[in-house]
Amino acid sequence: MIRVRSALFTEAADGDLRSAADARKAVALAAGIPASWAELRQVHGADVKRVEGPGHFGEGDALWTTDPEVPLAVFTADCAGVVLVAKGAVGVAHAGWRGAAAGVVPALVDVMRTAGHAPIRAIVGPLIAPCCFEVGPEVADLFPGRTAVTTWGTTSVDLRGVIADQLESTPVEFLPGCTRHEMRWLSHRRDRTDSRMATVGWMEQ
Repeated sequence: MIRVRSALFTEAADGDLRSAADARKAVALAAGIPASWAELRQVHGADVKRVEGPGHFGEGDALWTTDPEVPLAVFTADCAGVVLVAKGAVGVAHAGWRGAAAGVVPALVDVMRTAGHAPIRAIVGPLIAPCCFEVGPEVADLFPGRTAVTTWGTTSVDLRGVIADQLESTPVEFLPGCTRHEMRWLSHRRDRTDSRMATVGWMEQ
């Protein structure tokens, strides 16, 4: 379980707990937030939804709210969970390479800014690092200037760098490490797991 300035929690959905529901309750208790969160059916796109209560809000990859009673959650296992903190609002985004290529993070920034809540900082949870993120040329070509090389010598993409570029002047903190080769994180590429980590953003009252 990781806490970053009370804006981000990540917790394995299975871990040592009996169920995802138990994991959610444990995270909520530790954070002092409700166990009912707002979430989406993630589709690796750039749709952004404003929410004013907990529950499932259909397809999309980013949420934001001005309600301090509503934690927002996205779920990952190599993709990045991104929290945007603003005065009077908070947003979260699910950003893998498809979401990054679609522009989900700048889309969330733009929606929040247009509503008068310009993000003042961003926090990015655990994700796959360039050392292990092997991609084909069709993916690498989407991110000119942000290609890299894996530890075994194949083409990679620096997803952290892509997200930082998209945030432009917004200060950003990245949780270090790599989900694929660090066993403390869940990784779909490593294990083909169906379990996910939760990145949860909320407003402090």
